[in-house]
Amino acid sequence: MCMLNESASAHSQQSPVDFSLFEDDFLEQSASDDHIELQEIVASVMSIEKVTFYPSGDESIFAKGIVLPGQQSGLIATFEGRLLIGSEKAYDQLDALLEPKNQMPVFREDIRKVERFDKTVHVIHILDHRIQASVRPWWPNLLLFIATFLSVIVTGALQSGEIASIEALTSDLTLLRHGLPYGLGLMTIIVAHEFGHYWAARRHNLNVTLPYFIPLPFGLFGTLGAFIQLREPMRNRKVLMEVGAAGPLAGLIFALPILIVGLLLSEVMPIPTNEPTFTEGNSILYLLTKLIIFGRILPSGGEDVFIHPLAFAGWVGLLITSLNLIPVGQLDGGHILYSLIGHRAKALYYPILIALFLLAVTVSPLWFLWVALLFLFGQVHAVPLDAITKLDPRRRLISIVSLVIFVLIFMPIPFSFNNPQTDGTPPRRDRNTIENNYQPTLLANESFNGVTIVE
Repeated sequence: MCMLNESASAHSQQSPVDFSLFEDDFLEQSASDDHIELQEIVASVMSIEKVTFYPSGDESIFAKGIVLPGQQSGLIATFEGRLLIGSEKAYDQLDALLEPKNQMPVFREDIRKVERFDKTVHVIHILDHRIQASVRPWWPNLLLFIATFLSVIVTGALQSGEIASIEALTSDLTLLRHGLPYGLGLMTIIVAHEFGHYWAARRHNLNVTLPYFIPLPFGLFGTLGAFIQLREPMRNRKVLMEVGAAGPLAGLIFALPILIVGLLLSEVMPIPTNEPTFTEGNSILYLLTKLIIFGRILPSGGEDVFIHPLAFAGWVGLLITSLNLIPVGQLDGGHILYSLIGHRAKALYYPILIALFLLAVTVSPLWFLWVALLFLFGQVHAVPLDAITKLDPRRRLISIVSLVIFVLIFMPIPFSFNNPQTDGTPPRRDRNTIENNYQPTLLANESFNGVTIVE
């Protein structure tokens, strides 16, 4: 590894580097034409204060956390200093100059203590090999969609109360019609969520797969959700915000009317004390919706709304959206939070994890699953190539509104099962029963596949 130290003034004038200033041991490598050309290209957008070139195959670059071992792009050089123009314009200009060389810039920002003051240092990493994602066939997506659609229809039919057993369903397939309200409602929400992500990604020319739907026959919801794969990193925090927020907002646009129509078809009845019941969780928005439709807070006075299958689909849509908007890691909420406050989002990881753990201990053991998943997979953010460019006022407002929506639809108790004793004694909360009946719902979310850009 060779470190080249240059004064800011020399590069602000875009003058060539005087390599005679450096140690003889590094002269041959540092004075290479490629290094000189690369440094002059970067100097067109940055006042360079320090340069580090990395020999090919130097595994020490993995410790810097820019690229991960085994990936196609390697770190060529790191430049530190101050950008001469706006970060978004600087990235576009530098990326256009590096594209013919099959290289790619990564912008980062570093806050350092200088005497008693904080100093912001702009960092540009140059990677070799631009992302070249292969084309994937579409037929697996179609087959998974059909399987998931059938799965949620079967689940809806079995939960409708119109079918005595799975044997009755297999002997008369026309009974599947009882599952259409739930199945069509839920699939509409999930499809809207996924294609919200897909549309936002394609709008910015990102290489992205079609949604992969995950069937779960005979589970509580009939599906483990869906995901898309981004085959290349996002360009900046503006793109990150749009792709992250588009899915939940699109899903919510369909979930709310489906929920409202379903509640209008539902009835308020006494809560039975002598038979098992499933109790859906309440959020602020769900409580207010029931208040507007039924004129009172439910459940109350020993009564609750027994929701129509269409309302259940809308409620599941709210649950999926709320879980997606938890502002951690690679969840949609994590993307939105990172786009809003940048690397400072990492400081909120453990407080959010602790809050969910406290919910698991004091309110609902279902949160233990989420705590475990977020502990294992929630520490890495999908950091864009340009992490310096901040959100404009319009996108900042959208990100804040998205996080407010999370608060409004979050369910501290996602759901529970009431299991009365056979002798007619009052219902009891049975933790084991809840765990045995619960089928974890994976989020309709996007995953990242390709060169992983981390921070």
